[in-house]
Amino acid sequence: MRIVMCMALLLLMGCKENQKDVVATNKQEVPEVMTVGFDHVSNVSEQIFIDGVPSEAAWASAEWRPMDQVWLGKNLQAEDFMGKYKLLWDEKHLYILAEIHDDTLVDTHADPLDRYWDDDCLEIFIDEDASGGNHQYNHNAFAYHIGLDNTVVDIGTDEKPHIYPHAHCKRKMRGKRAHWEVALSIYDDSFVDGHNNKNTPLIKGKEMGFAIAYCDNDHSVEREHFIGSEVVEGTDKNRGWIDADIFGKIKLTSAE
Repeated sequence: MRIVMCMALLLLMGCKENQKDVVATNKQEVPEVMTVGFDHVSNVSEQIFIDGVPSEAAWASAEWRPMDQVWLGKNLQAEDFMGKYKLLWDEKHLYILAEIHDDTLVDTHADPLDRYWDDDCLEIFIDEDASGGNHQYNHNAFAYHIGLDNTVVDIGTDEKPHIYPHAHCKRKMRGKRAHWEVALSIYDDSFVDGHNNKNTPLIKGKEMGFAIAYCDNDHSVEREHFIGSEVVEGTDKNRGWIDADIFGKIKLTSAE
């Protein structure tokens, strides 16, 4: 009996040692720097000229990300629209490069504050602290509509659209392909309309909510399609202008 008990004890101790080895092995397999659910955005040391011509070396090394989620509309064809984008950052700006293939450009509303979402436009969503939540009539997050004339519009706390000088943008056409180049200043939820607000400096490790989309109109009364960068669950996918929870997440990192 003593022999059996001793053998059982030795077997149990051996199993525990094996478990320790497995745990140690598993720990070594976990990446040390990985933030689940965040897209990493590299910083840039050279000057980015906002001219619609992405000739800087930093743009060449940045990765393309897809803009392929149909938030509104049906039967979108590749010859009608294709989109993708890149991101970079420095202390002062988040830089966005969007490449849009659109067979028809429409800007039927001369007033940039009148139904701007029904003209062709690029829309950039930014949540400075990645907190999510409602931002329909507050500045918990921003939804910047950039028109074909580079005018930047969002809704203010008075529930009316306003022109915001937060983004410097240029668009350059090459046939039916357009490059939109944007330098975006970032503001937090303390922003007050009509006041002298200071933008938020960007630093390595900062996390923000981000999405990008395109309003596509082919000479209809309303836009035919709204195509975004994020998967939105449910039937109502046009929620970015209200709900920052549908944004993706980005983390600012070093290029090294």
